[in-house]
Amino acid sequence: MFSWMKKNDAQRNPQVVDSVVDGLKQLYFKHLKPLEETYLFNDFHSPVMSEPDFVAKPMVLLVGQYSTGKTTFIRYLLEREFPGIRIGPEPTTDSFIAVMHGDKEQVVPGNALIVDPRKPFRTLSSFGNAFLNRFNCSELPSPVLESITIVDTPGILSGEKQSVARGYDFTGILKWFAERCDRIILLFDAHKLDISDEFQRGIEVLRDYDDKIRIVLNKADMVTTQQLMRVYGALMWSLGKVINTPEVARVYIGSFWDQPLQIDENRKLFEYEANDLFTDIQTLPRNAALRKLNDFIKRARLAKVHAYVIAELKNQMPAVFGKEKKKEQLLNKLSDVYLKIQREHNISPGDFPPVLKFKEQLRKYDFSKFSPLRLKLIEHLDRMLANDIPRLMGMIPMEKDSNSDSTVRGGAFAVSHSTNNPFASGACQGAALGAGSDVWVVEEFKDEYDKIFKSLGPKGGKVNGAAAKREMVKSKLQNTVLGKIWTLADVDRDGQLDEDEFALAMYLIKIKLDDDDLPDVLYPHLIPPSKRPGTSNGMDYD
Repeated sequence: MFSWMKKNDAQRNPQVVDSVVDGLKQLYFKHLKPLEETYLFNDFHSPVMSEPDFVAKPMVLLVGQYSTGKTTFIRYLLEREFPGIRIGPEPTTDSFIAVMHGDKEQVVPGNALIVDPRKPFRTLSSFGNAFLNRFNCSELPSPVLESITIVDTPGILSGEKQSVARGYDFTGILKWFAERCDRIILLFDAHKLDISDEFQRGIEVLRDYDDKIRIVLNKADMVTTQQLMRVYGALMWSLGKVINTPEVARVYIGSFWDQPLQIDENRKLFEYEANDLFTDIQTLPRNAALRKLNDFIKRARLAKVHAYVIAELKNQMPAVFGKEKKKEQLLNKLSDVYLKIQREHNISPGDFPPVLKFKEQLRKYDFSKFSPLRLKLIEHLDRMLANDIPRLMGMIPMEKDSNSDSTVRGGAFAVSHSTNNPFASGACQGAALGAGSDVWVVEEFKDEYDKIFKSLGPKGGKVNGAAAKREMVKSKLQNTVLGKIWTLADVDRDGQLDEDEFALAMYLIKIKLDDDDLPDVLYPHLIPPSKRPGTSNGMDYD
């Protein structure tokens, strides 16, 4: 714990900071919020922050045109449906849906959400009822949601549908979520790469948060390798026109749902890409404090520049006559005001808001009513950035060490935490890793599965993970699905399958291919007789 925030040198009872987030919260309410309120920062840039904004779980925002698989992607991560889920080829999600952890399954409407003091959505009330009627929270018990919150957005419109007004500030709400989330996943359909006008406006809003953006080319199993190369090139060309950054955007290629791959010639590529994306998402809880600190610093720097601009506009206004004329002159020469502040206060040009957008926002205000420059507020902010923030930075490594086990678990992420599972990331890559009712429902298929088992060359009555994997991937099921099947079938958890366990694995594959859901646990009629309690090789099951 650190006791370094003191009101003055003589203070006997310093405030105690238990964590980076706790420190940021205290700094915001003590130093940054007064500056924001004085110079109307929240009217121009970002709503005022509340306590839930600091302690909220990492948030993943999904954005894409309709039918790119956003809702299916969430179902894939959770390995289950969530309340209010709707999936279809046409626009089905016409709302912003925050998928969060809860003790019971329920859908909480937007107007109830914004008054919940435990959730970080209170400032969304400024977008009005037109939006709140299209915003809800889907709560359900899920191990994945214990660590992160996932936000599904309405399918972005294209073609003639763009002419239909949504009735609320869509891009403004995207910006609100983008500022507060930890990851922004842009989903593209391999068959639909056009970027509509509305999508382009959305991407332009998100461009200010390009460090959070991850691009996913979904449904890539529906094209051949040759076609995939062309699709990838077309996507990069389209993005290059919208995201004007010197760096090449990272694109994750795959098919993120639990159905068999249509064309599995790129299975290995999809496996690597999914592992990379999942690893990136899994690190969010561990890096949440660093992300909040980074966003806080950006906000503080912008608030400082905003204060200088507002005070300068106030300073140049006449006392009585000619206010409107002077206001117009200042708006037309706003870039000159920026240059003056840059020179006088040694501020980087990159800290200033875009001239055109800021000019339009300023037109609504009477400059003569702005607050003059209050140096004490600026000095407090400078001391905070120079002294308090570096101390919080010093706490980051210790928090990371203490939260080393803090990661996203369960759902599609469960396999990556498994041991002796050939479908876990990096498993069976090389010779060293590759070595090594009362009626059983599998019995009627046992002879067929036994022939396959013997063809794999079992040693000591068992096949290792690498050999079993070569056979199981012939089903074309996704690795996350096959990983779950392995976890169920490897009853004794030794990283190998005997004859009965292999038969169970093949039966579970058959269940999935028949479009039935896999069980979460082995029910008595699925447990091989040789593994049941009371037998020599039996295992105990609760």
